Order: sequence, then structure tokens, then C-alpha cells
Amino acid sequence: MAEVLLFHHVLGRTAGMEALAERFREAGHTVHLPDLFEGRTFTDRGTARAYVDEVGFDTLVERGRVVAEDLPRELVYAGISLGALPAQLLTQTRLGARAAVLISAAGAPSDFDAPWPRGVPVQVHLKEDDPLMDEGDLAAARSIVEVVPDAELFRYPGATHLFTEAGYADHDPAATDLLVERVTALLGRV
Repeated sequence: MAEVLLFHHVLGRTAGMEALAERFREAGHTVHLPDLFEGRTFTDRGTARAYVDEVGFDTLVERGRVVAEDLPRELVYAGISLGALPAQLLTQTRLGARAAVLISAAGAPSDFDAPWPRGVPVQVHLKEDDPLMDEGDLAAARSIVEVVPDAELFRYPGATHLFTEAGYADHDPAATDLLVERVTALLGRV
């Protein structure tokens, strides 16, 4: 079974994030879900984004890196939206990554200080009409698929962003179920 470090989205370590982590635990995997917001959660992206701007994106990514230091090197790094950045950064820069799962966001592999590690699979999960995709995530996801031999890009119908967040307006239960199925299959292979 895999050990996963799952980073939360801009709303924080919410009940929806806990519920998603629990689904992977029920499949037999160990899932770490650190709180990069030091206990704060939000109900809307605008307020949450203001908090991120106040704290600083680099500070949040550093908090993720520090959490990883206390865990084994052989991890699957996963993240949703904001959390995809520390997940991808650690996949590309910390030795021992077993896989990466990037949900609702992705960066181009060339954006980081290291190439994609050889033999490390990645899944990217995006909504087809996500209004935040104009920020370059789809292009970045496609660049991952171009350079990583074991990369999968999954696009789900709809125009929501935080589609795995149960209890939030963006939640898409059918897409979340399919995502959990696909990620669980990947975790079973690594």
C-alpha cells in the first residue's frame, strides 16, 4: 500500500479534504493531510485567496516542504489546486517520490529546479471548463504529458474548480468518484 502526502486547496484543511483523504485510507493507504493554514479554513475562495496573499505563497510551500522532512522519502505527493504546487515541487526535488497526483492545477515541469524524476508516474485531473484554467494549468498539464512517459491527463465535464470538495458549491460527486477510482488504481501500482 502507498503512503500519500496530500496537500489541501485554498479553503484549507476542510471537512471535504478530510473526507477525500478518508476514501484513500479506506482503500488501505496511509494518507497524511497537513494543515498549511495553521487551523484556518474558509468558505469562499476570495477570502481564502486574501489569506494566501497575506501569508505568502512561498511561506505555504515551505510549510509543505517542512512537513515532508518528517516523513519517509518514499511518498506519493498529491495536491488540490493550491496544494498541487507543493506536491509537484516535492515530486521533482525530493528524492524517493513514488508518484504524483495533481488535481485542479499543474505547473510545467520546467518551472521547478529539477527535471521530472525518471520512472515516477503522474496523474493530472482537471475540469474541462474550469474558469481558472486560463491561468495556464491545462497547458502545464499537457507539457507534463509530453515529458513524462507515465503521465495521465484526465479531464472531467463541467466548469467547477474544487470539484472534490464535498459540501462546497463546486462539488461534483460523480467526478470525485471517478477520480478516487483512478487515483486508487495508481496507488495500487506504485
